[in-house]
Amino acid sequence: MAGEQGVHTDPSAITDLTDAAEHEHPAVAPDGSKVGYRARRTLPIRVELVRQLRRRRTQLVLGFLVLLPFILVVAFELGQASPNRRSGGFVDLATASGVNFVILTLFVSSSFLLPMIVALFFGDTIASEASWSSLKYLLAAPVPRHRLLRKKALASGLLALAALVLLPAVALAVGVGWYGAGEAVSPTGEASSFGSGVVSLALAVCYTSIHLFWVAGLALYLSVSTDAPLGAVGGAVLASILSQILDQITALEDLRDYLPTHYALAWADLLSTDVDWSQMAKGVFSALAYGAFFTLLAARKFARKDITS
Repeated sequence: MAGEQGVHTDPSAITDLTDAAEHEHPAVAPDGSKVGYRARRTLPIRVELVRQLRRRRTQLVLGFLVLLPFILVVAFELGQASPNRRSGGFVDLATASGVNFVILTLFVSSSFLLPMIVALFFGDTIASEASWSSLKYLLAAPVPRHRLLRKKALASGLLALAALVLLPAVALAVGVGWYGAGEAVSPTGEASSFGSGVVSLALAVCYTSIHLFWVAGLALYLSVSTDAPLGAVGGAVLASILSQILDQITALEDLRDYLPTHYALAWADLLSTDVDWSQMAKGVFSALAYGAFFTLLAARKFARKDITS
């Protein structure tokens, strides 16, 4: 009878069905992720850096920073600058030595150019992906949100730091070539050796990098708040300009100490023989406080944001 007969199944058919089921429904880990998926392997920093370096805006920014010291040299050559001047302000002393030329370069670029570059790198991080409608595909890869924001911020920070180092490095090479490796002369008339001047410049670059952390944090927050990269970059630059304008209003008195740009030029104290570190210490604390505040706001905003583009 049919009910008394055993059921014989081809083993190869069972294997084929199992493979098909696994292909249709891949094995998943207890947390629901696909077996073999590792969040820490997504979006390596090397890939993001190479991607950003290939962008035209990055190449133009770095190219302009290399060109700027040559433009300043041409401007001084066409003017009435005296290479042996030993008194005056930052502009008057620019041609006294190669170190003084770097000091002038930092002085003229610290109020607008450097904040704009930092705002460009950080404000363009998330907003550009949203404007290209590629942000949702990155998150669907899947790249965890916190990792995506962290990696992009890290890549932007490395590019911004490279830009902040590139400008004075090129300016030093150009300045030494045109004006020699003489003593660094401060506006107060104090002079220091070339080696001491280079060390002071290195510390000034470090301080400027820390000071601009508040711009980076604000630009990052604006970048996760809008789909328009220009709006994020422009908002951070306008905030810097507004802070500098308010800092010129003496009627505000001590309230100006709380402006993020109030200590922007505190690095000038490094040019003195007896360095006063108090203003730079206040500037570092202010920058870290503002920068941390805006960065935490950006992380909180991005973690809760609805991604539609």
